Amino acid sequence: MSQRRILITGATGGLGIALVREALKRGHAVRATGRSQAAVEALTSLGAQFVRADLTHPEADFHGLLKGADSVIHAAALSASWGPRRAFEIHNIRMTEQLLEAASRSGVERFVFVSSPSIFAAYRDRIAIGEHDGPALQPLNHYARTKLAAERSVLAQREDALACCAIRPRALVGPGDRVILPKLAELAGRERMPLPRGGRGLIELTDLRDAAWAICAAEERAVGLAGKAINISGGSPIRVREVAGKLADALGKTPQLVSLPVGLARAIAVLSENAALLMRSAREPMLTRYKLATLAYSQTFDLEPAQRLLGYRPHHDALATLLAEARQLATQEKQP
Repeated sequence: MSQRRILITGATGGLGIALVREALKRGHAVRATGRSQAAVEALTSLGAQFVRADLTHPEADFHGLLKGADSVIHAAALSASWGPRRAFEIHNIRMTEQLLEAASRSGVERFVFVSSPSIFAAYRDRIAIGEHDGPALQPLNHYARTKLAAERSVLAQREDALACCAIRPRALVGPGDRVILPKLAELAGRERMPLPRGGRGLIELTDLRDAAWAICAAEERAVGLAGKAINISGGSPIRVREVAGKLADALGKTPQLVSLPVGLARAIAVLSENAALLMRSAREPMLTRYKLATLAYSQTFDLEPAQRLLGYRPHHDALATLLAEARQLATQEKQP
């Protein structure tokens, strides 16, 4: 295996650190970039070169970051289920297109885009989503809409030699998770934990380490994967209600799990979003249409394409990872 020089964006997040670790493990040289200084020591101690940069800044030095790079793994994004349209367009569409163009001009050979399964979120169960299944007809939030637009830019037919592909990792959990555990922990901390449709929807959690393995495998095989998007998950579907119960136990909480009719939940979500928009609130409403779709309805992946194209098989129990993180969080909260 030849050593390559890989630029990893969004490297200070949970997935970013896992990507840096995996790429270094495979023998590559890594230039890591992100806006936060919090993870600098961890990244440099691993052996990565860290360059602090805000890629949304009008004067961002894309070419300086890409100097000497053979590959790009683009994990930087605005990953949230609520916020202003313009912010998502800047972070997820414009930043990706600028980086893609700069990579082409700099002679980069491979570009792996970390996309999102949010593009499939809908008010219906979607089981064993395959490589030829399309996204939801109507994206449920700005995040899903802009990630889909960015993915399409990355996967569009190219006239240069840049080999581009995308990986869509599902429900990431592990150290540095700022989405799944914090939101579920907030719900579990209430007296009553409402579960749309009784929590019977299926979710597939994915350990950050498995996702990082798949993304780095895609970087290695990018030339043969050009134009393809591959769905990744932990491969173990579990009911939302079961996750909620186990998580509450791990956190030392005892909420009453309450079944919420989906019609009522949808009305609450629409009203909550409209109220937040009217008040110009930056705070995410308690229930959004997107959150409802992810909690109430099943979304699972057919992993055969990932196995065939990447040699991917999950090696970590993502639910066990989530519960371990929850126990650690509970311990931290007890400390004075």
